[in-house]
Amino acid sequence: MQLIRSLLYTTWLFVGTLLYAVVVLVLAWLPPKQLYAVANNWARVQLWMLKALCGLSYLVEGKENIPPGAHISMWKHSSAWETIAQAAIFPPQAWVLKRELTWIPLVGWALRCLQPIAINRKAGASAVNQVVEQGKKRLAEGLWILIFPEGTRVAPGETRKYGISGSLLASRAGVKIIPVVHTAGFYWPRRGWVKRAGVIRVVIGQAIDATGRDPRELNEQVRTWIDTRLASLAETESKN
Repeated sequence: MQLIRSLLYTTWLFVGTLLYAVVVLVLAWLPPKQLYAVANNWARVQLWMLKALCGLSYLVEGKENIPPGAHISMWKHSSAWETIAQAAIFPPQAWVLKRELTWIPLVGWALRCLQPIAINRKAGASAVNQVVEQGKKRLAEGLWILIFPEGTRVAPGETRKYGISGSLLASRAGVKIIPVVHTAGFYWPRRGWVKRAGVIRVVIGQAIDATGRDPRELNEQVRTWIDTRLASLAETESKN
C-alpha cells in the first residue's frame, strides 16, 4: 500500500511541478523576490500532498536561528525532500545548482526566472568564482543563497568533501552561514520510490559569522556541526 501511495505522490510531484512551472513562466515579468512566492506555494502544496498521500510530515526546530537580512544556508543533501522543503522553510533564495537543470523544458526555464546560480561542475575554479560573483549580486538584491556543500545527495551516515564556494562567498560578502540538517534520507531515500510514513526532523543551527574567516575553517565548522547533529538524530531514528 505504501508503494502505491508513494507512486501516486511521485506522479503528483511531476504533474504539479509542471503546472507551477507554467505559472512561473506566465509571471516571469515579476521581480525574483515576488516570483518566489510561487515557489513557496509550490513547496507548501507538495509537502501537504506528501503528508496526505504518504503520511510523511515534518517538524522544524531552530527557526529562531534564521537572522534578518540575506545570508547563506548550507543543507545536508540526502534526499529529494529538502529540494522542496527549503522553499517553504527559508526566505526567498537563489539556489546554487548544476546548469543542466535549467535546460529541462518548462521546469528548467522556470528555474531560470528565479535567478539561480547555475554552474558547470566541471569548470573548477571558474565555477567557484561564478558562485562568488553572482552570489554577491543576489545577496545585494535581498536573496538568500542555498548551497548543498557536498554537491550531490549522500545517504545518511555518509559524507563527501565540502565544496569551497559557499564558505568563500560568505567570507568575502561578510554574511552568515546557517547550517541545516534533517532526517529526510531515512524516509525518502535518494534511490528509492517508497516514502515511509513518519515525521522528518529539520534542525536549523545557529548562524555562523563568516566575515573575513578562512573558508576551509568555515567548512570544517559547518561539516562538524552537521555530522554531529545528524548522528544524534540518526540515533533517535534507530530507536523508532
